[in-house]
Amino acid sequence: MPTVAVLDMAGKEVGKIDLSDAIFGIEPNVKVLHDAVVNYLANQRQGTQSALTRAEVSGGGKKPWKQKGTGHARQGSTRAPQWTHGGIVFAPKPRDYSYSLNKKVKRLALKSALSSKVNDNALVVLDKISLDEYKTKAIAAMLKAIGSGKRTLIVLPEVNEKVIASASNIPGVKTAMVNTLNVYDIINADRFIVLKDAVAQIEEVYA
Repeated sequence: MPTVAVLDMAGKEVGKIDLSDAIFGIEPNVKVLHDAVVNYLANQRQGTQSALTRAEVSGGGKKPWKQKGTGHARQGSTRAPQWTHGGIVFAPKPRDYSYSLNKKVKRLALKSALSSKVNDNALVVLDKISLDEYKTKAIAAMLKAIGSGKRTLIVLPEVNEKVIASASNIPGVKTAMVNTLNVYDIINADRFIVLKDAVAQIEEVYA
């Protein structure tokens, strides 16, 4: 059972917490992690790319020159793909790139991502984040005290507008709730910061 220190906003240890082996102590499945990341990125694609085929561009109704005797290659339209202003061959059209993964695969991927952060010593458990006002400087000082990386993910047990708004002004810092966690954000973060109450929720939801 992994045991990690619980820190306060000043970076001082205020206790320890035992993490669930079933969530934070499994052997990360690299194949499943890759599948989950590819799925997430595919689902983020807008799929709005579009271009016109030769049937859709305007003009080109008249044969540019007669079939034989000109010395030119035969041409039927000035809107064929080899012409300037012609249509596009196999033009991309709007499409939906999204697809779903099996529920067990998604759960295993999330557990693998969480366990990988424990293995990499990139997981930090915070006692709480207390802000009396919207203050980016307070979040920045906290991150400096606990040693954050270029990309930091802060997981909250519930919506806290002051923390979310204050953290959003810092480049590379993202916030998430337990129910909005995804594998891509976890893997992408150099520092994975979880509030103590959020740890309990994660173990309850994904056990």
